[in-house]
Amino acid sequence: MKYLKKKELAQKWFRSLRNEVINQFEKIENQNSKKQIKFKKKNWKRKPHLKKDNGGGEMAIMHGDIFEKVGVNISTVYGQLSNDFKKNIPGTNKNSNFWASGISIVAHMQNPYLPSFHFNTRMIQTSKIWFGGGMDMTPTFKNIKHKKLFHKKIKNMCDTHDKNYYKNFSKYCDEYFYLPHRKEARGDGGIFYDYLSSDSWEDDFDFTKDVGTCFIDAIREIIMMDINKKWKKSHKEQQKIKRGRYVEFNLLYDRGTKFGLQTDGNIDAILMSMPPEAKWI
Repeated sequence: MKYLKKKELAQKWFRSLRNEVINQFEKIENQNSKKQIKFKKKNWKRKPHLKKDNGGGEMAIMHGDIFEKVGVNISTVYGQLSNDFKKNIPGTNKNSNFWASGISIVAHMQNPYLPSFHFNTRMIQTSKIWFGGGMDMTPTFKNIKHKKLFHKKIKNMCDTHDKNYYKNFSKYCDEYFYLPHRKEARGDGGIFYDYLSSDSWEDDFDFTKDVGTCFIDAIREIIMMDINKKWKKSHKEQQKIKRGRYVEFNLLYDRGTKFGLQTDGNIDAILMSMPPEAKWI
């Protein structure tokens, strides 16, 4: 399959997934809230000061009674990588051209007993082409039922593609979402993969699509398990402290944040993952 067709299929899927996530999240919010709330969308262009088209994306943000803040972003960007940055990206030894399309989701919940959720998948092309992404969950308070359900659904999905995927990608997730300066994990893990480029682009794309549908299914079920659980102000304070760890990871270590900044992405979209409130003691 030609590169152009692959790009079209990938970009179309990320937009389709974005639309489904928005529909599902608005449904959860509005079936369990006193008011009807919708995502607010905003388009952006990469390097808008230049006449040349460098791609762009669309942000979608919702603030509600269930989702305190949730962002669902899609983007397709292209152009040339800086000399300093391209040495970290495969397939750029001969030229610095790149193309990248993907979706990124971060949900911070009102209820401290519901975890924060993170998801992203992407396709990147230089002289090589690959997929990456994953999902993870960050609770304020430990909940074994949430964790078991989350990982069971992910493992079942992974096993339909490759029996080694869950073992390898969950290990990679634990290693990646770790705060060395705190000597602690960010949360309950999940899966994380990068540079996925097997002999079959179609198989890699099918896996990436299933990661997206698995994410929707898993977090919808987890949210509904404890959506009505009562909480106090002291629980909210603990949530804010935990969110501080989330901020530290995203600003210090997250590769997606660095990629967005170093490819002149939209600052608001890049920092969409920041919680509405965080606290440090």
